[in-house]
Amino acid sequence: MLSAFFTGKWINDAQLALFTFAGLLAIRSVQLRRRTVRLIVPAGFLISIVMIVVGIHNAGTTGRGAASIWTGVLLLFIVVVIVRQVLTHREVTVQSIYAAISAYLIIGLMFAAFYAAAYYLGPTPFFASNRTGSASVFQYFSFTTLTTLGYGDYTAFQSGGRAVAMLEAMTGQIFLSVLVAKLVSSFRPAAAGARSAADAAVSGDD
Repeated sequence: MLSAFFTGKWINDAQLALFTFAGLLAIRSVQLRRRTVRLIVPAGFLISIVMIVVGIHNAGTTGRGAASIWTGVLLLFIVVVIVRQVLTHREVTVQSIYAAISAYLIIGLMFAAFYAAAYYLGPTPFFASNRTGSASVFQYFSFTTLTTLGYGDYTAFQSGGRAVAMLEAMTGQIFLSVLVAKLVSSFRPAAAGARSAADAAVSGDD
């Protein structure tokens, strides 16, 4: 969310660095063979650094679009890993709910990256009325779409952009109504669970 409060090229560097760090944490949480981890971690760092150099420091719309694509792919990977960990966990804990909320926010950032890629690489203007885009604008448009808020001040002009926006809106609704709602309804605090077990033991003794 740094781009909503600050401007400058260093914001893009900081964001991609944070995304890379989050991806490495996600990889660390997955049980992989050591040799595989040793290959993935350096490759992730190198690709991220190359994208930063090409997309930001060398400027150009093509470089920025390529950097945005890599950012979106990285965030997609993080979302898949987080959701997989949540679904495979036997018990619903507070951490499970936090993970689902984090995945929901990362989905918004992921679509913002793909919108940026379409903006920089598309043959026609991405936004209607040929409105200019920036990192903060892409995130603003993404989260208003993800939450189906839709202020209408920014709308996609391309048919492809509209299709992606529809996909994001449906993803946001399905994610909240299915995964997050299921986790919240299945959550049982540890204290309540221990109290129920103790009550059951007392009833059994009686």
